[in-house]
Amino acid sequence: MTQLHNGTTLFLSLLVEAMPFLLLGVAFSSLLLLFVDEKQLVAALPRHPILAALSGSLVGFLFPVCECGNVPVARRLILQGAPPAVAIGFLLAAPTVNPIVIWATWVAFRDQPEMVVLRLVLTLTIATLIGAVFSAQRDLRPFLQPSLAKVVPAASATEASPSPLLRSGTYLMQGSGQLLQMDNPAAVMTAPARPRSRRQKWPLMVDTMLQEFRELGAVLVIGSAIAATVQVALPRDMVLGLGQGPITSILAMMLLAWVVSICSTVDSFFALSFAATFTSGSLLAFLVFGPMIDLKNISLLLTLFRSRAIIYLFGLAGLLTFVITLLINLYVL
Repeated sequence: MTQLHNGTTLFLSLLVEAMPFLLLGVAFSSLLLLFVDEKQLVAALPRHPILAALSGSLVGFLFPVCECGNVPVARRLILQGAPPAVAIGFLLAAPTVNPIVIWATWVAFRDQPEMVVLRLVLTLTIATLIGAVFSAQRDLRPFLQPSLAKVVPAASATEASPSPLLRSGTYLMQGSGQLLQMDNPAAVMTAPARPRSRRQKWPLMVDTMLQEFRELGAVLVIGSAIAATVQVALPRDMVLGLGQGPITSILAMMLLAWVVSICSTVDSFFALSFAATFTSGSLLAFLVFGPMIDLKNISLLLTLFRSRAIIYLFGLAGLLTFVITLLINLYVL
């Protein structure tokens, strides 16, 4: 009975702390998706591999989307002719390198400001390196799903796709009751144009906010329940044994991040519940690796990339995260 009471208290505390940031993130991203001109953005991006990857990683400040929304944005960047390094950098960094997530991390780890700085620096470093590696493949079509690869040359040549860059949640949800068929290239290129009048934009923004909140709120509830269950159900000696080892703690938290698939807007509160039992490096591994590659995101990535490209992304992100956070465990924190 005591465990049930403790678990319920922890679950509700996580939910109450995280919910305002989820609401703020949904509102902010829904507002920006209606007022950002994608063509001007793509034209202003640099072409040098390192600069392109870094700029793509920083685009998240303009588009504060979580890992549920970064895949459709990366897809539109590719279709609009952005360098591969830009799309990959954005895909990996945007869920973390945006003002909403940075603020949420600061609130969660207000007594450890170095965690906020290290999360930001590590994410930018890993996303930039992987984006630069993928820039060696100037033509991404061999890595893309066939339906999308057929469309990329036309989109790059015409630069006139009417489909807006930003969409809420998964890009299979293009609006209330509407689905975008990914096996039909014509459907990709003929999505409805962005509404231009303010009277049209505001109702769409409200509808988008409600849709995103339904999708992400459910994930938040499930993630909070898992965090509370792990804290009270597993034997404390076992948790301490995993959490205090410099290697086992990182592997455990990376696996947890992959399985739980909690939204980056609120994952810092989830990680905070393990701060007393796990090393700082492992908490960073959770905060950096989870938003890049998680179980929920892989299903979305499979509609964009072939499986081998996802394996490359997964392997590089996991290896770099593990090595850097292990060094942090051993020599920094």
